[in-house]
Amino acid sequence: MSIWGWSGKILFMPFKIILSYYWPHIIKYKKSFFLSLVLYGSGVVIAGSVTPLYYKKIIDVISLGNTAQNKESLLMSLFVRLVLFLLAYNLFFRIADFFTVFCQTRITRDLKNYSFDKITEHSYSFFANNFAGSIVAKIKRFTGSFATIHEIAMFNFWTVGVKLISIISVLFWTMPVLGLVFSIWCVAYILMTMFFVKKKVKYNFAKAEADSQITARFSDIISNILNVKLFTSKNKEYESFRDVSEKERITWERSWKLSNVIFASQGLFLMALETTGMYFAIKLWLNGSISAGVVVLVQIYLGGIFASIWDLGRAIARFYDALANASEMVEIFEKTPDIIDVPSPETCAIKNGEIVFENMSFSYVENNPVFEEFNLKISAGEKIGLVGRSGSGKSTITKLLLRFIDIKGGVIKIDGQKISNLKQFDLRKNISYIPQDTILFHRTLKENIAYGNDQATDEEIIEVSKKAHAHEFISSFPCGYDTLVGERGVKLSGGERQRVAIARAMLKKAPILILDEATSSLDTISEKYIQDSFEQLMKGRTTIVIAHRLSTVQKMDRIVVLEKGKIVEEGEHKDLLEKGGVYSDLWNHQTNGFLE
Repeated sequence: MSIWGWSGKILFMPFKIILSYYWPHIIKYKKSFFLSLVLYGSGVVIAGSVTPLYYKKIIDVISLGNTAQNKESLLMSLFVRLVLFLLAYNLFFRIADFFTVFCQTRITRDLKNYSFDKITEHSYSFFANNFAGSIVAKIKRFTGSFATIHEIAMFNFWTVGVKLISIISVLFWTMPVLGLVFSIWCVAYILMTMFFVKKKVKYNFAKAEADSQITARFSDIISNILNVKLFTSKNKEYESFRDVSEKERITWERSWKLSNVIFASQGLFLMALETTGMYFAIKLWLNGSISAGVVVLVQIYLGGIFASIWDLGRAIARFYDALANASEMVEIFEKTPDIIDVPSPETCAIKNGEIVFENMSFSYVENNPVFEEFNLKISAGEKIGLVGRSGSGKSTITKLLLRFIDIKGGVIKIDGQKISNLKQFDLRKNISYIPQDTILFHRTLKENIAYGNDQATDEEIIEVSKKAHAHEFISSFPCGYDTLVGERGVKLSGGERQRVAIARAMLKKAPILILDEATSSLDTISEKYIQDSFEQLMKGRTTIVIAHRLSTVQKMDRIVVLEKGKIVEEGEHKDLLEKGGVYSDLWNHQTNGFLE
């Protein structure tokens, strides 16, 4: 997949693969895109090749011995034409600018939307293993790289190419020898630039990687700023961050040093072109082979070529830099998500919420199974509690049911349908999940509560908030339900966040409810109120309650006790206590309602 390597580990994505992600969005605006190419190209031909010819003709008229009357008439005629061409050049460029703005802003928007769509297709484990800040930085560089590549392709590769071809064509027509020299020089210059730029690619990629690392470190420290302050670890984190920033500095310095070498080489090449071109022009004029106007024409063309080629050299370096920035995100696009929908998913028919785990096997690590031939049936509307010590597999069951991870063998069914045959969207639409550590969007309380039901009315939001005992604290805020909760809900206490999550789950009205330590952040008084609300919330729903605080599962229809991925006991609270087995032992070893 890659065409360049660095120390066997830094790989660069080929341009054709990167282009394959840009091109579908470009082609949607092909009329504007190609019209801008035509207009810019026409403007460059006029400005770079045609108008210098009129300057040549004006100089020739001035220097030749024409009569005063003929000179004035001819000069005015040439001047009028020159003005018309200059107006046409400016008109073409300004119209092309409008087309460019039209298509580039829309393509950039579409790329951002596409990136959002593709990145959210990845599984939960992908996000657990990657820094959020690093992913955001890669998306920004991917979309920003398109703007850079588009501008370079349009204003450097295309316009410079058109300009050079038109200038060399005129030179071949007026001075074939000089035209041949310019052609050979241009090819040599471009080859030299490509040689240097390919050597610089590894540094460009290292810069992009270093930028991702420093963004990730920033994000990690800021999102954990409470820990930094609590553990007084600012100095330690500063030293760690300084090491990362120093590595970034080294990569930038190496890249810039090589750039300086490239620019010095390009400068020598350009100086050779300018002096050689002018030398030939002077010699030809001294020999009487060309007029003074041609000497001026050569100088104008030399200046134009000098500026264009110099910009082209820098543009090629920036072009590969942009490719390096884009390749990190494209590498993620090229990865197949861990969890994918089947090609032809079934129509979701979940209604009652009967759940069946049939001969299920799963392992996080090869040859270290969490579940082997696991079987469990949960009837529609049944309320079960999952208990057991840490590592027994309780949370893994919920991840498998939500398809955050996939089973290795067996099947999981809801209302007779294999969940692997359903769209993930349809599956999760029918499950309300309240986690132990509730994370909210940095939006209003109203938006967070209504997140699972966009059609909910204000009255419905307030109703579920009252049932979740969230209305009391929400009403105490000056802005009420329009209060912003802060990033990840940091402006609220743990118990307040949990009650918002409970209200959100109530509003979703899914047939299956999962409570993963949903009352762990609540004080004893709040828990009593919430337990009352849960009883109403659970009515008519299949409910799975994961608990370390065993008091929360006493009223369940059935309690399932897990030990190392196996069901060792199941039954009602009272029966399990009387049995005197694992559950009874767990109950007797509790301190303040929690497992030791």
